[in-house]
Amino acid sequence: MDLKQFASALSQISEEKGISPEKVLETIEMALAAAYKKEYGEKGQIVRAKFNPKTGDVKFSQVKIVVDESMLKPEDEEEKEGEDDEKKIRFNAERHIMLDEAKKIKKDIAVNDELEFSLETHEDFGRIAAQTAKQVIVQRIREAEREAIWNEFKDKEGELVSGIIQRMELNNIFVDLGKTVAIFPKEEQVFNEKYYVGSRMKFYILSVNSDPKGPGIVLSRSHPKMISRLFELEVPEIGGGTVEIKSIAREAGSRTKIGVYSNEEGIDSVGSCIGQKGSRVAAVISEVGGEKIDIIEWSEDPEIFISNAMSPAKVTKIEIMPQRHTAKVFVPEDQLSLAIGKAGQNVRLAAKLTGWKIDVIGAVLTAEGLKEGKKLEDLEGVGGKTADALRVAGLNTPEDIAGATVEDLLKAEGVGEKTAEKILDAAKKLCG
Repeated sequence: MDLKQFASALSQISEEKGISPEKVLETIEMALAAAYKKEYGEKGQIVRAKFNPKTGDVKFSQVKIVVDESMLKPEDEEEKEGEDDEKKIRFNAERHIMLDEAKKIKKDIAVNDELEFSLETHEDFGRIAAQTAKQVIVQRIREAEREAIWNEFKDKEGELVSGIIQRMELNNIFVDLGKTVAIFPKEEQVFNEKYYVGSRMKFYILSVNSDPKGPGIVLSRSHPKMISRLFELEVPEIGGGTVEIKSIAREAGSRTKIGVYSNEEGIDSVGSCIGQKGSRVAAVISEVGGEKIDIIEWSEDPEIFISNAMSPAKVTKIEIMPQRHTAKVFVPEDQLSLAIGKAGQNVRLAAKLTGWKIDVIGAVLTAEGLKEGKKLEDLEGVGGKTADALRVAGLNTPEDIAGATVEDLLKAEGVGEKTAEKILDAAKKLCG
């Protein structure tokens, strides 16, 4: 084993693995001590190595711990079960030295101190010992590398990171982050996105877990906060704190609503996020594959916030029921489908964004004022769950059902043929 080769490798290992030179040197010394002990040491012996990377010289020493009589287990007597006896040790001349003997060498030494004795230096460790040193170095450097990666990423949970898709195994995708590989599991992928080996993308760091095999870094592109982080990158006002993202609701790959608020008078929170000619929001949309993003002005007043959240539909009236944490939202009949959205998405996201349960009601404007239109719940035998299922199927009003067929009604989850026939008859009677 050519010890001088360690010196040239020291800085290279340190740079490539992101480990401090001191940590690499400590690893080398541990490996040399293990190799020396395997070849020349005695059982129980504590061996230390001191390596000079500049000259390649190495010095070995034997360490002995100073003990006194009170610390030793009796040699002839049977061992006791007491707690104090469990803490006592068996004297081993290779690793222990009695206090009175130690004081002859160093007068001010105390119990549990260490004494070092020089050992003969051997340059030829032999094949087995060299292999031992190599294994220790590899193992220790891997541990140090894992620790360095852990220290780098442990505080990055919830942040964005750029990575290259390395490989795909079953439903999981492995992403190269430079110093380590992270996992991008199926449940964190976006259903309509295509992923290709070699492509670079941005990811949201969902979690960083300590693992014996290395830090377990889990990535996501479907998490709602990924949208928040992208806006932080594109909108300086958010990064600077003058505009704040108060709430976010996302159905990844399809649509997102974000509620934004300005902490500074004169700053337009919605306009800041949209950017000149829509440049800022367009950059975010491009990063998430064309997902629609509605930017809503947040308000402490639930009526105002809910009304804004129902965009793009125009709300004519809102009735708040605080006890049930429910809002009854009235929209013009011709905007009922727009307010509810495809498969109920718009109202569902608005409810998530605001934290309120929202009932959307089509309304007509008469000479006397706003009048509530006919609701699905007005139909005999139609409860809240059935009404929700019918709306998801695209049947938003009794008039919609009256003009539909039994087959149309069967598309609603949980609605059987007999129920569909009853609902259809009830709708026709109600609508005349």
